[in-house]
Order: sequence, then structure tokens, then C-alpha cells
Amino acid sequence: MSRQIDIILAACAPAIWGSTYIVTTQMLPAGYPLTNAVLRALPAGLVLMLMVRRLPPVGWLGRLLVLGGLNFAVFWAALFVAAYRLPGGVAATLGAVQPMLVLVLAHLALGAPLTRLRVMAAMGGLIGVALLVLGPQAQMDPLGVAAALTGAVSMACGVVLTRKWRPEVSTLTLTAWQLTAGGLLLIPAAWWFEPALPPLDVTNLSGYLWLGLFGAAISYFLWFRGIERLGPSAITGLGFLSPVTAVVLGWAVLGETLGSLQGLGAGIVLLCAWLGTRPVRHVISLHPA
Repeated sequence: MSRQIDIILAACAPAIWGSTYIVTTQMLPAGYPLTNAVLRALPAGLVLMLMVRRLPPVGWLGRLLVLGGLNFAVFWAALFVAAYRLPGGVAATLGAVQPMLVLVLAHLALGAPLTRLRVMAAMGGLIGVALLVLGPQAQMDPLGVAAALTGAVSMACGVVLTRKWRPEVSTLTLTAWQLTAGGLLLIPAAWWFEPALPPLDVTNLSGYLWLGLFGAAISYFLWFRGIERLGPSAITGLGFLSPVTAVVLGWAVLGETLGSLQGLGAGIVLLCAWLGTRPVRHVISLHPA
């Protein structure tokens, strides 16, 4: 399969993730960030486990707990906290530091080339996201800001370690293991810190079904497949597509307005996401000669 097809499939993941904010605020019960994270991760992981019919080896359990914790437990708990406490634009902009973190961590941990083009794409994408989603009334809730930055750091580490610790199993199997591990890690926190869910209506159930099936099982299979085939440095800039989706959905579903600055920001984001996937040239060294 061509590199272009691999990039398109990987890009579908953050495009789907961009629906998380609107689904969380419009379809899920308010005030359950940890429970929402459990119900997004664990059912999807168990369904995939039934499909692959393979349990992880005992020697891999420690690494799976780390990967499931970084990619899902910590990241999604922080994501839902940020979604409840921050405007979507602020949360998306803070989360957009992740591509730069991945570039540096992949260079240090994997020896991946750190190129001028990818560094410029990461910085430009962050500026584009800010133009796209930040408004003059954006408010900075301290806990929400901390959650958004924690989520960005957690997923950046998880993306790099997923490539570094890649076991000899299919991408679908690895996705199943990580989702299940992340969901299990979240259960004690959700049980301890949050009350029981209220009775769920059709809208709530539809929101959980969307986040579990498309926002977890399918999208993360495509994301981990992209990491495996293209490397973390090449696909991390595709994460900028998530806020683009969020803004488009806000316009289409909630009737939010789009201005010229947002149009410029969207153009910058799309350009930088494409530039970040270009072949490696002009390597930057972080080590003294």
C-alpha cells in the first residue's frame, strides 16, 4: 500500500477525535470525566479482544499498563476534564503542543531524525490552531489548563513508546490490549471519585457508542497502524486535524460562526499537517558535535 494511503488512513483518526468535544458536551451526562473515559476505552478494548482472541504474554503486562495508562487512562481522563472546564478552542490549542513533544521525544528515544521542515510544521500548526479556535473571550481555568497539558504530554510519551516497544503482534491486537489496559486502570479512579451514572437516555447511549466504536476502536487502530508504518514523527502533525474537525462541527451542528482568521488558521493547519508527513531532509542535531 502506498505511503499516501497510509497517511490518509492515519489522518482519519484525529479527524474522528475532533468530534470528542461536541459529543462530550452535547450527548454525555455532565460531570463524569473518569467514567466517560472508562466507557470509551474498556468496552472497545474487550470487543477487540474477543475479535483477536489473544491474551498478552505475562512478560508484556508491565509495558501494556504503561502504554494503556499513557495513551488512554491518563490522556482521556485529562481530555474529558479539559473538555468540561475549558472552551474547546483553549483545550485544542494547549493540546496542540503534542506534535512538538513527539518530535523531540522520538529523536531522543528512537533516534528519529529531527528535521527543520517538521519542526517548522509543528510550530506553524500550533499557530494555525490558535488562529482557528482561540477567541477574545477564551478563559483559562487553571485545572483545565493543567489537564490539557497533562494530556498532551501523556499521549506524546505514549506515541513514542508504542513504536519503541512494538511487540510482534498485529496492530489490531496491540490496540485491543492497550484499550483494555487503559480502561481497567481507570475503573478504580472512576469508582472512587465519581458518583454512579444517572439513567442513560438514547442520546447518552449514542454518544458512548460513537466514542467507543469510532473514537476508540477504529480510530486508534488506524493511528497505531500509522505509527507502525510511518513512524511517530511523520504522523504526529496529523493531530492538528482534530481541532479543524471540532470547529467545523461547531459551525455545522451548533451554528457557531467562522471568521476570516479562522479560515486562515484552518489553511495553516492543513498545510502544516501535510508538510509534517513529507520525507526527511535537513536533520537538526540536539547533541553537540
